[in-house]
This record gives sequence, C-alpha cells and structure tokens, in this order.
Amino acid sequence: VDLLREKKDTTLIGSGNIFQSMNCTVTMNLSTIFRLKGVNFTVSAACASGSHSIGMGFLLIKMGLQKQIICGGAQEVNPYAFGSFDGIGTFSTYEDTPTEASRPFDATRNGLVPSGGAATVILESLESAQARGANILAEVVGYGFSSNGEHISNPNEEGQVRALKMAMEMGGVKPEEVDYINAHATSTPVGDAFEAQAIHSVFGDNGPLVSSTKSMTGHECWMAGASEVVYSLLMMQNGFVAPNINFSEPDEASAKLNIPSKSVDKELNTILSNSFGFGGTNSTLIIRKFAP
Repeated sequence: VDLLREKKDTTLIGSGNIFQSMNCTVTMNLSTIFRLKGVNFTVSAACASGSHSIGMGFLLIKMGLQKQIICGGAQEVNPYAFGSFDGIGTFSTYEDTPTEASRPFDATRNGLVPSGGAATVILESLESAQARGANILAEVVGYGFSSNGEHISNPNEEGQVRALKMAMEMGGVKPEEVDYINAHATSTPVGDAFEAQAIHSVFGDNGPLVSSTKSMTGHECWMAGASEVVYSLLMMQNGFVAPNINFSEPDEASAKLNIPSKSVDKELNTILSNSFGFGGTNSTLIIRKFAP
C-alpha cells in the first residue's frame, strides 16, 4: 500500500508484487523452479496448515494419485504478518524475561511468542522411495482432521479428540503404542488447557511423554505443523525427547500429562504431532519409524 501511494500508479509497483503477496506464493515458486508436474496447491488452515499439507500429501499418495510430493509450511516474519495477530491479545507479556516467555502448559503462561521460517518434507510411496534408493526416515501412518464448528478463535476439546482418534484409527495405532506427543500447545492459557484435556481424554493417566517444542522455538504459526514433524523426526533418529522448557508449575489440566522439563533419552518408534488452528481446524499426524 505504501508503495502504491508513492508511485501513484499501479503499473509502476512492479509486476512481481502480486506473486509475492498471494497465499500460494511458495507452491507457485517451487513448481516453477523445480519444474514440478504433479499436484500444486496451498493448504491454508491457519496454524494447522503445515500439518494438513503433510496429511493431504499422505492421502493423495495413499490413494495412488501421486508418487512423490513436496509438503511443508512457511511463515513470514514482518510487522504486517504479526501486527494484526497481536491485536487479539495472544502474545506473551514477559518482555523483561524473553527467554521465559514461551512456557506451554505452565500455570503462569500468558501468551505465545511468534516466530517463523519454513520446513519441508518429501513424501513418496514406498515403491518410489525404494526404486530411487532414498534414505527413508519414517512413514506417515495416520492423519486425523476435524473442525470444531464453533468459535472462530476459541478451541474445544471434542474437536481435538476426534482428530486424535481418527489418526489413531487410520494408522491402527493403540494409545499405548504412542511413545511421544509433540503438542500444539502455544503457551496460551485457554489453548493449552483444552489440548491437555483432549490428550488426557484419549490417553488417560499413564499416557506417553508430551512436550511442546514451541517452548524453545516460539509459535511458528503456518509452518509449525511441518517443522514440528521435522523436530520429531530428529528426536526419533537420535533417541531422545526434547524438553518442554519453562515448565515448572503445572495447572490442573497439564498436571495429568507426562511432561518432561528436561531432555529424556528414549527410543521412539511411534510419534504423534498435533496442530490446531484458528477457525477450529484440527490436524493430527502419526509417524512411525521405518522398518525395512
């Protein structure tokens, strides 16, 4: 807008500006740069976008419609991207102690810390990966999705539970088989509480280890669902669970979960990743270690 005011003529703002501002700018550029001929669209689902992208790719390959798909998420970091976000009062006010500001599940949390970037994974059928001698990191076995169908910004437990159960049913995964949950928990009072309740509802008192990597990365918004799969894969490869830092005082809901405040050495065979976004969009992915 400022450039348009300066130039006073739309023909002078540059023909490339429109492509930079479109929601599908990343997929447009990737398909052009890499000469991709398959599916080409952007999943726009708020903070669950990256997760839904991987889930949709999984379904397309599972249905035999594609062999290989680049999936991921991206989040720009600038005043325009986050200014309006701050307007709804979701950011942490720990300005004097910024390293303690992102504190998912902690009773003293008061908001998220925004961040961004990009994360990408390559999904492909087993036959395709083996044919090209790919280093197979893991396999997606379940994808659950749902809509709360209620408030545009407030979550609810029931919708999240449906996504969790759908992913587990699709993957044939029992609660006791999940070794680790990478929670969506962004450090907001309401959101973290609902997710803790949903996880406890599905897994009970003796559930798996749960942590939110957002305690260390901040909330990466649109890319979070993809980046957190990458973080979880790194844990799986190296045999550990990342800590939920700044977690010292559980509240009533988080006290029912098994949340480590320090890194835990553990073999991970099955991991679950939650991503929940504004508009009541929910996505749950289940990733299993590949067994040749």
